[in-house]
Amino acid sequence: MDQDFSVAGAVDGDHVTVIVTGEVDMATADVLFSTATPPDAAAATVDLRGVSFFDSAAIHALTRLAEHYPSGRLTVFPSSRVLRVLEISGLAGQPWLKPDSAGAAE
Repeated sequence: MDQDFSVAGAVDGDHVTVIVTGEVDMATADVLFSTATPPDAAAATVDLRGVSFFDSAAIHALTRLAEHYPSGRLTVFPSSRVLRVLEISGLAGQPWLKPDSAGAAE
């Protein structure tokens, strides 16, 4: 796993908050997904503002999270780099994406 990657999840009731930093790629995307889907979690907030690299495996992890959590139960705060990748991939208009906070931790 990438030495610059870190992920931490905290569960409060049925809500999990996940903070990710570093590179989310083929080696780390599954860790992001599993951290964001603990048993009994019905909602998730994923903070990607500290992410410096985001590839197609990371995009896949996000789309899996969007499928896992029903409408309105997923919130994702992207870094400006993550937002750019999601724009290029056509996912920037997703309701779970909250780009107003992008770039805060770059």
